[in-house]
Amino acid sequence: MSEQVERDSMDFDVVIVGAGPSGLSAACRLMQQAGEAGQELSVCVVEKGSEVGAHILSGAVFEPRALAELFPDWEARGAPLTTPATRDEVYLLRDAQKAQKLPNALVPKSMHNTGGDLTRYVISAGNLCRWLAEQAEELGVEVFPGFAAQEVIHDDDGTVRGILIGDMGVAADGTPKDSYMPGMELRAKYTLFAEGARGHLGKGLISRFRLDEGRDPQHYGIGLKELWDIPAEQHEPGLVLHGSGWPLAKDTHGGWFLYHAENHQVVVGLIMDLSYQNPWLSPFDEFQRMKHHPVLAKHLEGGKRVAYGARAITKGGLNCLPKMTFPGGLLIGCDAGTLNFAKIKGLHTAMKSGLVAAEAVFEAIAGGDEGGQELTAFSEKWESSWAYAELKETASFGPALHKYGTVGGGAYNFVNQLLGGKLPNLHDTTPDHAALKPAAEFEKIDYPKPDGKLSFDKLSSVFLSNTNHEEDQPSHLKLLDPELPIRENLPKYAEPAQRYCPAGVYEVVEDDDGKPRFQINFQNCVHCKTCDIKDPAQNIKWVAPEGGGGPNYPNM
Repeated sequence: MSEQVERDSMDFDVVIVGAGPSGLSAACRLMQQAGEAGQELSVCVVEKGSEVGAHILSGAVFEPRALAELFPDWEARGAPLTTPATRDEVYLLRDAQKAQKLPNALVPKSMHNTGGDLTRYVISAGNLCRWLAEQAEELGVEVFPGFAAQEVIHDDDGTVRGILIGDMGVAADGTPKDSYMPGMELRAKYTLFAEGARGHLGKGLISRFRLDEGRDPQHYGIGLKELWDIPAEQHEPGLVLHGSGWPLAKDTHGGWFLYHAENHQVVVGLIMDLSYQNPWLSPFDEFQRMKHHPVLAKHLEGGKRVAYGARAITKGGLNCLPKMTFPGGLLIGCDAGTLNFAKIKGLHTAMKSGLVAAEAVFEAIAGGDEGGQELTAFSEKWESSWAYAELKETASFGPALHKYGTVGGGAYNFVNQLLGGKLPNLHDTTPDHAALKPAAEFEKIDYPKPDGKLSFDKLSSVFLSNTNHEEDQPSHLKLLDPELPIRENLPKYAEPAQRYCPAGVYEVVEDDDGKPRFQINFQNCVHCKTCDIKDPAQNIKWVAPEGGGGPNYPNM
């Protein structure tokens, strides 16, 4: 239908897709430079969430290095950094009851969150983005939440010229409803893609321009997170806990976090590598039973869970980082994969990539560039930045964990950091989806039933994510082969989508004639992108639904 529709068009100097840390940092820096140069500049940020921050989910312990470069007076401006990290503990959970606290001297320096010259803060990434959007609008940026970028606009030669906003008011059968409104074309000299992990436009650009040629395949994790209100007497603002081990099996890599934030709140979460092998495994259920360990439970007991969410994490590091430039645009932040997994942090490096992008783009436009070029100056600036240096220092961190396991890989990384990165650079060339093995090779996992106090079921969790999609619209979860889930994935892998999805989107149900049918409850989708990553046949394609749909996270 989109081909026959007459569309309105708006022209900007720069269009930015995604109002996350990298996109908003780029927008702010662009306008700062324009102001300093006394030059007119039009910058637009589009965001698929109903508001800025609605789709943002992160731990997060935040390093304000890039923020201080962008706004040296961030404190006076009221940036939502109010809880300094005060105490840092790391645990290895031995089993359901026992744990070993690691001495600080044995914790890799990249995981230290207290001490040194830089104060780190326990923050809400969503609230940081809301604040950044306010700064951007004050500088003259146009921020459009509730509008999903659906397609990239290309010239005949492939040059990127902007984006097409998805149509609104399309029925499930593809016909226009009474409320139909065709999406606009937003054209720009340069377009920055800052969609976050596994952005569907970024994925297409990486494929079209072969940006991952010569790189290791990207690796991902799934991050699950809850926000709890706890009694005042249990609250220690700035306490930062990390750990690994139980309940994950030895061949399954991941770790947990628990941070005491502001306002008598605690955030708790599990990050699990999507390179796991066992198709019976459910990241959601691993997270729920993990909270029963005494090390975590003592911080949550007597409290109330108030929010839940999940999001994929681009964690491959430097070895997997694609080329970030192409004619007419840039990939920045987690759309490219700038997260420093050795620190379990990505906000600061994402923001820095946005700042570098803004400098390269403004330099070009200020010099009379009419757009559509490949900004090679960005690559030079990025590779000389402190963020790139961080990724270079920790390039082997993830591959070491995959190759040697949590303990062995941790030891490798500890020694490598002591030696200043002198050990050989390791690689993991197996894509996450290809790591899955047949269900017959494993015993089915019998997860304990949730108790409704510390652990909960998926549907009540999705309710707390405030997820909503207009039901009468085409599903944004596309099956390239609709028969494959039952024909191949069910007999071979016991259809793992039922378990890797943290929101109960995928089910195998019986038809009236008793035959299995693959059911997609797309209304439940929290936009984590795990299905797009982990499906063993790469048969599920995630695209943006109607703008404004999805989760509505509060201060996650």
